[in-house]
Amino acid sequence: MEWHDVIPAKAGTQPKNARCLLGWASAFAGVTLIACTTVTIPGDPARGRDVFVSRDAGHCVICHSIAGISPAGNVGPPLDGVGSRLNAGELRQRVSDITKLKPEATMPAFHRTEGLNRVALAYRGKPVLSEQQVEDVVAWLSTLR
Repeated sequence: MEWHDVIPAKAGTQPKNARCLLGWASAFAGVTLIACTTVTIPGDPARGRDVFVSRDAGHCVICHSIAGISPAGNVGPPLDGVGSRLNAGELRQRVSDITKLKPEATMPAFHRTEGLNRVALAYRGKPVLSEQQVEDVVAWLSTLR
């Protein structure tokens, strides 16, 4: 199981050395889910903002808008106030692999390497964002209240 997988919240199911936060559960027939990370260095909001706007990293601004950041896309939902609507576990799951929650989502799975289609040979087996970059983005999005 990868760090970003959504796993049932039962005793003994969390990966060893993982920091797990309660995640999104309502659509999964009452099963509480947890999104985990093995990153030991806390996410840095400033680095997370850089990943969010960087063309060479997440480039999230191509689809999402946030007040004061330009350019901004309109394909995905606006993210103003997202830190007051979603906790860190919920944000982590969406950034790492939104398709675990919404299989029809057009947002890329930024930290999934399996089950992808049409991936250039140079990028196969490599996530778009590292675990630390995901944590940095989560830290920054959490500040948007």
